[in-house]
Amino acid sequence: METLVKVRDMCKIYNPGENEVRALDHVSLDISRGEFVGIIGHSGSGKSTLMNMLGCLDVPTSGAYYLNGKDVSNLTDDELSDIRNLEIGFIFQGFNLIPNLTARENVELPLIYRGVGRKEREALAEEALQMVGLAHRMEHKPNEMSGGQQQRVAIARAIAAKPPVILADEPTGNLDSRSTQEIMNVLKELHEGGRTVILITHDDEIAAQVRRVIRIKDGKIEADFMNQREDQQI
Repeated sequence: METLVKVRDMCKIYNPGENEVRALDHVSLDISRGEFVGIIGHSGSGKSTLMNMLGCLDVPTSGAYYLNGKDVSNLTDDELSDIRNLEIGFIFQGFNLIPNLTARENVELPLIYRGVGRKEREALAEEALQMVGLAHRMEHKPNEMSGGQQQRVAIARAIAAKPPVILADEPTGNLDSRSTQEIMNVLKELHEGGRTVILITHDDEIAAQVRRVIRIKDGKIEADFMNQREDQQI
């Protein structure tokens, strides 16, 4: 399979010197196009720092990161912004929806920033909302929807422009068990449809549902294995 994410000998060091903190300590990994990967670790393990690197939200102290064949390790802030806009769909624990916009308008918003024409962005937004099972809620505002539905709108917003990578950071952290499973089912469907999904979590039960698990501890990859329990339900 084609390598989409390639990390080599990546370090992220805060407070260099006597009191330095190695948030990432010589991390190397490959993620192929179309994989469903869970990155798991406890608070302080380095998983959030790794997510920031993979999402081009920060740059490593040393080492290399290739995304879709391009070295993004030493780009400027503006260049990183362009990469984030074009290559990565973000899903966060907080839904970050605009309260006075409908579901469709929330999904369209990033497409406006990308300069997509009105008819095309309306079609893309509707397609994305259909994919997450919200075709009947397109004209509803966030306060008219449940937490799980709001997160599905956020997922639709992330996938509307068809970015190569979906990066989900604790996407079920604010949800009850039923909504959590709904979101996991949506992510599985995206993966089955050919999307590359990288899920950041601290929850072993969530990680049990993905195809491949990368466990990080003290800034290092502790384990990297294929999961035999990915179809298990919460």
